[in-house]
Amino acid sequence: MTPKPAAPPPLDLAGLEKRLRDTKAIGVLTKLSLKNQVDDLLEQFKAFHEGHGGLTLAELRQRYDGLMLKVLSLLQSNDPALARDLTSSRDAIWSILADRVKFSSVMGG
Repeated sequence: MTPKPAAPPPLDLAGLEKRLRDTKAIGVLTKLSLKNQVDDLLEQFKAFHEGHGGLTLAELRQRYDGLMLKVLSLLQSNDPALARDLTSSRDAIWSILADRVKFSSVMGG
C-alpha cells in the first residue's frame, strides 16, 4: 500500500499579504500601485459574482495571471522564498476568487 501524499498546508492569505507588505524586494511606490491593482481586481471579481461587471471568468483569469506574474517578477531575485510560496499558493488563491461562496466568505460579504 502506497502512503497517501501529505495534504498541502492550509492557505494563509493574511500571512502572504503581510509578507508582501513587509518584503524589501518591492519598493513603497510599487507596493501602492500593486495594492490598487489588487483592489481593482477584487472589485471586478465582486461584480462578476454579483452578476454584473461585464467580464467573463476567463478574462478575470487573464488579469489574475498577469498580476501574479508581475508580482512574481518583482520578488524572484530579492525574495525567492516569498516568490516560491506565492507560486505554490497561486491555484488555491484562484479557487477562492473564482468560487462565489468562497470569495464571499473570505471577503466578508
